[in-house]
Amino acid sequence: MNIGVIGGGSWGTALAKLLADKGYAVQIWCYDESLDETINTTHENNIYLPDIQLPDNLVATSDLEEVVTNKDMIVSVSPSHVVRQVVGEVGNKIADCTPIVSASKGIENDSLMLVSDILEDVLPSRLHPYLSYLSGPSFAREVAKQNPTAVTIASYNPNLARHVQETFSTNRFRCYTTQDVYGVEIGGAVKNVIAIAAGAVQAMDLGHNSTAGMITRGLHEITKIGIKLGANPLTLSGLAGMGDLVLTCTGGLSRNRRVGMKLGQGMTLQQILDEMKMVAEGVKTSRSVHQLSEKLGLELPLCHEVYQVVHENKPAMQAVEDIMSRDLKPELMGLYG
Repeated sequence: MNIGVIGGGSWGTALAKLLADKGYAVQIWCYDESLDETINTTHENNIYLPDIQLPDNLVATSDLEEVVTNKDMIVSVSPSHVVRQVVGEVGNKIADCTPIVSASKGIENDSLMLVSDILEDVLPSRLHPYLSYLSGPSFAREVAKQNPTAVTIASYNPNLARHVQETFSTNRFRCYTTQDVYGVEIGGAVKNVIAIAAGAVQAMDLGHNSTAGMITRGLHEITKIGIKLGANPLTLSGLAGMGDLVLTCTGGLSRNRRVGMKLGQGMTLQQILDEMKMVAEGVKTSRSVHQLSEKLGLELPLCHEVYQVVHENKPAMQAVEDIMSRDLKPELMGLYG
């Protein structure tokens, strides 16, 4: 099997390595031309996944059209805010019946489209039945090190989901399947917003009670969005929901948690972004979720406070005090409308 991977960041590189380790011929597209040369000569992505040796059957290119030509499967791993541009550029070059696996997480600003909506918008309709979505608690470095990991593959086409499941699964990377595309997409996108809040809480040394309560109420808000958009709430108690949320809110490798910690320490968003090499999806998604809550008429207090801290320079401690002093309510109020 020949597989093309669009995106040479840490997550794209980890998935490309996983597939190459299984013996597939894998080609990965890197936006940075110097990076593809480095990968091909040193067999290491020294920028986004340093100190991880890559197999010889994983080769890199800076030619986007080449990475989707004559491939048996395409894996799309670009940051969510460039998926439209990158995939749209080569959609017409992808052959009929080619499975496309998206591993990007986010909600597009302004259009408020999930990645699944974006792909259906930019790809020819002949490819829509071959779309699937990979999500779940999975740090790139741990996948690359072959630490045991469990994820979910979502597709409206159950036969395609099984094919992707078999392609990716190993004795260290276990895939489950579902047809709830929106549930998997919402869980993967909105957990990054909650992780910013988790990082801020931890940076301000507010204790484990605060973190546990915030994660639980964060899941409540994710589920509210999911139900409103037609997702199965049980999906959001699974790997792509609660699993990914816990990992991103507590794990030291979480970029979104790191952003929150720096905000909690008093840094500005611009100062934080200037220091970062990799994208923290929750920064842009926090704006999208704020816009989406207004459009859907949903009360999402945690997401609202994250938006204000990130984009309106609200002090993190003031956000905590405001959320704790809200009117008292039943725990499950608003979940179903």
